[in-house]
Amino acid sequence: MDPDRAREFLRAHHRAVLATTRSDGHPQLSPVLCAVDEQGRVLVSTRETAIKTKNLRRDPTVALCVFADRFFGDWVQVEGTAEVISLPAAMDLLVDYYRAVSGEHPDWQEYRDVMQRDKRVMVRVTITRAGPDISG
Repeated sequence: MDPDRAREFLRAHHRAVLATTRSDGHPQLSPVLCAVDEQGRVLVSTRETAIKTKNLRRDPTVALCVFADRFFGDWVQVEGTAEVISLPAAMDLLVDYYRAVSGEHPDWQEYRDVMQRDKRVMVRVTITRAGPDISG
């Protein structure tokens, strides 16, 4: 699948499972919400203390399986390289992410305060491969 087709799917569908690699080489899976930024990178919000964050700081290889709200039906897998962006640099990205997934927040200052309190980070994924290419 062409990565641009995958990005179009991700712009309309935000539910995903993120796969990172544990220190022992086994996969670690997390349900997440994702968005796509203006440069076509995938955005995922998480916490500084999350296991997925620690995994990505050690090994930035990542995969996401993104699916429609009704779960069964169309889906896309994207793979790529992730970077973890911490606060304060992550704040504008966290605002953009929220807008892409949920629209406008009723109180942006409250949102920013919660992002600080929860020690949120932005995971930004550059897509290197997308699929599926074959249906079985």
